[in-house]
Amino acid sequence: MLSINGILNINKPAGKTSLEIVDLVRRWSRQRHIGHAGTLDPGATGVLPICLGQAARVSPFIVAAHKTYRAEIELGVATDTYDAEGKVTQRVDPSHITKEQVEGVFPSLRGTILQKPPMYSALKHQGERLYKLARAGITVEREDRKAEVFRLELLQWQPPFFTIEVECGKGTYIRSLAHDLGQSLGCGAHISRLVRLRCGPFDIDDSLTLPHLEDSFHHNYWQDFLYPMDVVLEHWIAAIVGKEKEHAISNGRPLELDNGNDKGYCRAYSLDGRFLAVLRFLPENGLWQPEKVFSGEQ
Repeated sequence: MLSINGILNINKPAGKTSLEIVDLVRRWSRQRHIGHAGTLDPGATGVLPICLGQAARVSPFIVAAHKTYRAEIELGVATDTYDAEGKVTQRVDPSHITKEQVEGVFPSLRGTILQKPPMYSALKHQGERLYKLARAGITVEREDRKAEVFRLELLQWQPPFFTIEVECGKGTYIRSLAHDLGQSLGCGAHISRLVRLRCGPFDIDDSLTLPHLEDSFHHNYWQDFLYPMDVVLEHWIAAIVGKEKEHAISNGRPLELDNGNDKGYCRAYSLDGRFLAVLRFLPENGLWQPEKVFSGEQ
């Protein structure tokens, strides 16, 4: 079967893992090379980009993109998973906590912050997933990790519940934000509901529900919803190259580009508009190194 390359913007429902969504798309599409770009917890909903074919090679750039979440947090109850799925580890009457006190903690959670990853996470310790160790009753030391929170605002206040919206960078745990906030207030807190509203260029308003996606496969119009794989790179400069440089790219050789850009990455296209590669700038010699080279039909 012909390999299909592109990205689906799927609205993951609660109760399914990200890998279960990948398995569904694999079965419905009958494509072999499929992966997701950024895990959502089973209880979370919202934007889950699914990459097919060569698009899986741009997934690290989707994972690295800014994300926006809306989270409902319950005060007075802390859990071992930092969400509603876990066992209660702390229960305190939060009726004395005010909206002003909650917002007073926000400045410490904005900007570049340090977070301790939850034990119930997909990070590895000595080759083993943390959540597997946690399920076995094993707790290990986790190093604090840098996270970036660009925006954190309160949307609704209905104690003991309140709703926040967060725009953040790669590797930020919204569950940890809720947990840390609860610890700062001395009453504990956990995520009761989490929705990913945006992941890079993919917005929840344009996402496909599973019933809609299944119908599109059943009636064979699902490819109408595929985004081209370079859509996630459109904020980079585009370089259009001739045959000689196209050949250099296909062979992984560094090349000169006269595009006025000397930072980071750029995307390279052939004269007939084919997306050829992701190129990375090498400041030590002023050349561009092909980092991800794409071939065949796109």
